[in-house]
Amino acid sequence: MRQVARRLRDGSLELVEVPDPGPGPGAVAVRVERSVISTGTERATLEVARKGLLAKARARPDQARQVLERARREGLRSTLEVVRQRLDELGPLGYSAAGTALAVGAEVPGIHPGDRVAIAGGGFANHAELDLVPGLLCARVPKGVASEEAAFSTVGAIAMQGFRQGGVAVGGTVAVIGLGLIGQLAVRIARAAGCQVIGVDLDRRLVALAGAAGAEAFERGELGSGEAREGVADSVLICASAAGSTDPIRLAAKLSRDRAAVVAVGDVNLDLPRGPFYEKELDLRLSRSYGPGRYDAAYELHGHDYPIGYVRWTERRNMEAFLALVADGKVRPAELVSHRYPFAEAERAFEALTAEPAPTAIVLDYEAVREPPAPVATRRPKERRSGAPKHDAPRFGLIGAGRFATGTLVPGLISAGFHPAAVASAGGLSAEGARRQFGFEEVLGKGEALFDRDDLDLIAIATRHQSHAALTAAALRAGHAVYVEKPLALTEEGLRDVREAQLESGAPLIVGFNRRHAPLARELAKASGPRLMHYRVNAGRLPVEHWTNDLELGGGRLVGEGCHFIDFLCAQAGSDPLTVSARGFPSTDDLPLRATDNFSLQIAFADGSVGTIGYAADAPTGPGKERFESSSPGSYAVLEDFRRAVVWDQGKRRRLGGRRQDKGFSDQYRLLADVAAGRAEAPTAASFVLSSLVTLVAVRALESGQVEPVVEGSVTANDKVS
Repeated sequence: MRQVARRLRDGSLELVEVPDPGPGPGAVAVRVERSVISTGTERATLEVARKGLLAKARARPDQARQVLERARREGLRSTLEVVRQRLDELGPLGYSAAGTALAVGAEVPGIHPGDRVAIAGGGFANHAELDLVPGLLCARVPKGVASEEAAFSTVGAIAMQGFRQGGVAVGGTVAVIGLGLIGQLAVRIARAAGCQVIGVDLDRRLVALAGAAGAEAFERGELGSGEAREGVADSVLICASAAGSTDPIRLAAKLSRDRAAVVAVGDVNLDLPRGPFYEKELDLRLSRSYGPGRYDAAYELHGHDYPIGYVRWTERRNMEAFLALVADGKVRPAELVSHRYPFAEAERAFEALTAEPAPTAIVLDYEAVREPPAPVATRRPKERRSGAPKHDAPRFGLIGAGRFATGTLVPGLISAGFHPAAVASAGGLSAEGARRQFGFEEVLGKGEALFDRDDLDLIAIATRHQSHAALTAAALRAGHAVYVEKPLALTEEGLRDVREAQLESGAPLIVGFNRRHAPLARELAKASGPRLMHYRVNAGRLPVEHWTNDLELGGGRLVGEGCHFIDFLCAQAGSDPLTVSARGFPSTDDLPLRATDNFSLQIAFADGSVGTIGYAADAPTGPGKERFESSSPGSYAVLEDFRRAVVWDQGKRRRLGGRRQDKGFSDQYRLLADVAAGRAEAPTAASFVLSSLVTLVAVRALESGQVEPVVEGSVTANDKVS
C-alpha cells in the first residue's frame, strides 16, 4: 500500500510504498476512501519540521532539554547520532478519515467487515490506502452519508467536545473565536443545538462562511473594543491558534456574560486578564481533543469503553453524534471543502496548505485506488545447502523497527558482521525507513512471515514488550536462533512457553541484557566468595502515558527496565537466587503499584550473597544514572555509569576504564555473530530465563509485601551460567 510520510529533518513529504498492516484482535483494517488534511494541526506539524535545528529547539524546549541531558549523561557523539536518526525518520500524517472495514478483530464489538466506518487518531487514521485502527476509534457511518463528509468525523468530534464543555442549553448564546475548520464546525454544531452564535475571525472569507451557516459573524476589527456585544455569550469557544497572542483570551472575557464558560479548544495563550475573569466569575475550561478516552491507553488501545451511564460522551460517541447531525442534514461538511485532490497527488495537496487564500478544508480522494497494491516483499528465500554454511556473512531478520532497533540494535549487528536481510513491522513507515537506512533487502508487514524462511541465521525481536514472549516462542519452535530485547516475558505463563519452546527446539536464545557483557562487568565478576552487591539507578521519570507504564504493553518499569539490573546481579553472583523482597512507591497516584517507578528490592542467593537494587524515578540524575558496588572478603569494587571502575583487592587499588561509556552492546553483538557463524557456543538460555523469573517474582513481592521464593524447578542450578 501507499502512505503519506513526512521527514522531520526538513518537513519533506513523500508517497511511500509500505506493507499492508495486519489486523490485531482489537483493531479494524480499513480501506480508506477519503481523508481530511487538517489546515491547523498538520500545517503546524509541517511548519515545525521545516524549521532549522535551532528553531526546532525553540519550538520544543522540552525535547531540547532531553537532548542536552542525554549528551551530558551518555556523551555528545552518541547523542548526535540519535538526533540524526530521529531527524531522518519517516513519520505518518493524518487523523481523520473514512472508508470500508475489510477485517475486524475478534474483540471489536458493533463493527463487521463491509461496514462503512469513520476513523480517528494520529498514527492510526493516516493518509494511507489501508489503516489499522483501534475499535473504539471507529464509528459506523449512517446510510446516506457520503465518505467525504464522514471523513470529517474526527475534526467534528473535536468541535463537538468543545461545544459540550461550554455547557450551553437550547436558546443560549455561543461565541466562537477563530473560524477555521474547527471553528466552522463548532458554529454549525451550536446552531444545530438551537443556540445563537457569534463568530469572530481576522479573515473576511471565513466570516462570510460562518455567516452563511447562520452565525452573526464579524471580522475582529469590526468588533473594535467589543463594547457593543460585551457580556452576551453564555459560552465562548476559542478555536483560534494563537499561542503568541493574548487577544483571543481577552476578547473571550469581553464577550462573556457573568459566570460564562470560556473553553480553550485551540492552541491559545492562557495568560488570563484577572480583572474580567474575577469580576464576572468566568469559568475557564479546556477541551481535550475528541472527548473522554483521548490519551487513555485503556480506552484507545485496549478497547475498555466507559459505561455510558457514567461517561455519556466519549471519543467514539462524539464521532457518532457528529455523524448523526450530518445524516440529518443539520451539518454539511462538504460546504467547507475548498480543495480536493486524488490521493496520488497528496504531495500537491499538502502544498496547498500554504496557498493564498488559505484553504478551509482539503480532502484526499482514494477512489482511483481500485486494487490493493502488490506486496512489497517479492524476493524468494534462498535454498540452504545441507551441511554447508548458509552465507559468507550471517543474515538476520528484524521484527520491530522502533528507535532502539534502528538507533542501537541494527547498527550494532551490522558492525558485528551481520547482513540485514528482512525487516518486519506493524508500522510500515518505520520498516521502510529501516530499509532505506540500512539496506534491508525487503520489508514485511508481519513478523511471523520470517518464521518459515530458511535463509536467516538470526531473528532479532525488538517489538514492544507485550509481544516478546509469543514471538520468541514461535521463532524458536520454527528452529531459528533468536535475539530478543528485554524483557523476555511479562508473565510467568509467557516465560514458561518460551522455556518450553527453547527446550523443544534446542535453538539458541539470547536476551538483550547487554550490561552483563560489558568489559568492566566481566572484570568485576571475577570476584570470588559470597558478595554484598548494591545497584543504584537514578532513572528519571517517564510520562504517565508512556507505553512502558502500561501494564499490558510495557509491564511497568520494574519489569520493563528493572529486569536489566536484576539480570546484572544474577550474572555477577556465583550461585542461584533463592528469594526476593521488594518495596516501592509510584511517583504519581496515576500509576498502580505494579507499575511503580520507585522501588528497592533485595535478592538472596544460595551462597549467602545478597544483591540490592535501588531504582528511583524521582531522584536527580546529576550524581550519575547508575552505580554498582560490590564487596566480598578482602575485596571491594565500584562501577560508575559503565565508564570507570575502581577495585580494591588485598590492599591494592586498580583503576579500570576511562571516559568512554561501554554498556556491553558491542560485545553482545559480536557474541551473536560468533554464535551465528559457528565460532562460539551460545550461552545457555536458562540464565536468561532465570533472571526473567526473578523479575516476575520481584513484582509478586512488591504486591504482597512478603519475601517471595524463586520457585524451585523453574530452572535447575546446573543450567545456570555464572
